[in-house]
This record gives sequence, C-alpha cells and structure tokens, in this order.
Amino acid sequence: MQIYTLISDLMHQKPLLNFPSQFALLLALLGIGMIVGNFIVLSIGAAWMHVPMKSVPSLLNNAKYTDVSRVLNTLASFLVFCVPALILSSILTRNPLKFLSFRSKVSARQILLLVMIAFVGLILSGALGELNQKIPLPAKLLAAAKEAEARYKESMMAMIVMKGTADYILALIVMAAAPAIFEEILFRGALQQIFVGWTKNSFIGILIASMLFSAIHFSYFGFLPRTALGLILGYVFYYSKNLWLNILIHFLYNGIIVTQLFVANKQGKQIDKVMDESMPIWLGLIAVIGMIVLMRIFKQESELHIEQEQKSNSENQLN
Repeated sequence: MQIYTLISDLMHQKPLLNFPSQFALLLALLGIGMIVGNFIVLSIGAAWMHVPMKSVPSLLNNAKYTDVSRVLNTLASFLVFCVPALILSSILTRNPLKFLSFRSKVSARQILLLVMIAFVGLILSGALGELNQKIPLPAKLLAAAKEAEARYKESMMAMIVMKGTADYILALIVMAAAPAIFEEILFRGALQQIFVGWTKNSFIGILIASMLFSAIHFSYFGFLPRTALGLILGYVFYYSKNLWLNILIHFLYNGIIVTQLFVANKQGKQIDKVMDESMPIWLGLIAVIGMIVLMRIFKQESELHIEQEQKSNSENQLN
C-alpha cells in the first residue's frame, strides 16, 4: 500500500518546468528543428538529385522528382514536428511516450465512433471550405492568399501523383500516416497539453492549438476547415487521453482524401479541381449537429474506458 501511494505521489508531482517555460522551450526546439531539418533535407536533396542546395526547393515541385519530394517532405515533417516534441517530453519526464499519452488500450466502440466522426468531419470541412471562400479580403491580401494557395497546391500536386496501386499505398504512408503521427505528437501530445494546462481552460487551450495547427499549413482558404479539424482532434484527445486514437482519426481523414484523389485520377478527372471541391453550407450545419452527438457519445465511452483501465491498474498494483 505504501509503494502504491509513493507511485501515485510521483505521478501527480509538479512538472519540472511550468507551462510558459515548457512553451518557450518547445518554441526554441522548433526553431532549431527548422534550421537543422532544413539543412539536412536540402543536403540530402542536393546529393540525391545531383544539384546545388539552392535548387532543391523548386525541383521538389517537379513531377520528375515525385519520390524524392515524398521522402524529403516526410523527413522534414519528422525533424520539424516530431523530434522537438519528443525532446521536450524527454526533458520533462523519464517516460516521454506516457507524457505524450500513448496508451495501449482502446475499445472497439471508440474506433467505430472515430470512423463516424471522421466522415462527418469531412462534410463539415467541405462546408467550412465554402464559407472560407466567402469571407471578404482586401485586394492585396486576397492576391497574397491566392499566391500562397497556389504554392501550397503545387507542392501537394508533386506528391499526389498516383499511377498505380503502389503509388497509392506510398501516398497513404507519406500523406496520411506520416503527417498523422508527426503532427499529432506535436499539436496534441505537446502543444495542446501545454495550452490547456497554461490557460486552465480546455476550450481555449484546444482552440489555440487548433489555430496553430491550421496556420502551419499556410493556406488561408483552408484555415477554417483545418481549425475545425483541429478542434475535432483536440476533443478526441481531451476525452480519450490516448494519442493513438488521434493518430487513427487523423490518418482516416487524410486517407479518405488520398483515396478520393486516387479514384478521381483513375477516372481521368483533374486533381486540382477535385481538391477545390466544397459542400453546401447548410450541409455543414447538419454535420455540426451530428458531430456534437457523436462527440458526446465518444466522451461517455472514453470516460467509461479510462475508468475501467484505472480500476484494472489499481487492482494489479495492489496485488
């Protein structure tokens, strides 16, 4: 019993750094990650394509170097997003994976609910994309937003060339699985936990992390849809306390889009037009209601699952 009390005390002790300090340290690590990661990616790209380092960024958007673009973008995402969060968690605790909330146990009901949430989220995202298009901007800002969007689409188009099943599977790994893992580790595992603890308000903390998650994609016309996706992912993490479930739903969301683009390509449709497709705003309102209902059920299921897991762990420790 004394051992169990000691373990409990250690688990609930104050973190090594307060939340503002954790955020400052993470920002510093992200800055270092961007500098070092950019150098590593450019160096590998230059050696791989036999070109000067300064030529690598423009060549990555060339269809000739699709495989190179996929590998280097995945590596950059790992170095910039994942590594800083892992270093931070390693500094703060001896068990970084536990700090990031990698829990091994999930329920089948949670997974089923996440599949439903992902599909409803896609409908909501499409409607918010339509709404985002209708928000007026000054001419100069609109021109800048369109230029940034064009660059974003150009980089995406270079990675979504899928001529066959092998390319499709590779695209699922590079554009669905890798971003799901690396982005969730940073934005939910690290940033959201910092902001929720710092503000002592779950909604504000989740909203800040969601807006940063959207902003990092540098797409004005996708800002509202990605912020909404961030909120969905944020509450999935807040309710379940399980980063694996976040990675799963993020993968589902990305994977559905990659699959849609693959099918469209097979049917001879223009990929850029498929990427611009949106949904009626009224359909988004229905999706909001559906999302609220699904999230309430998911919250109840997650609370029950966590309670059962804690009870089981307590019994094992006492024995």
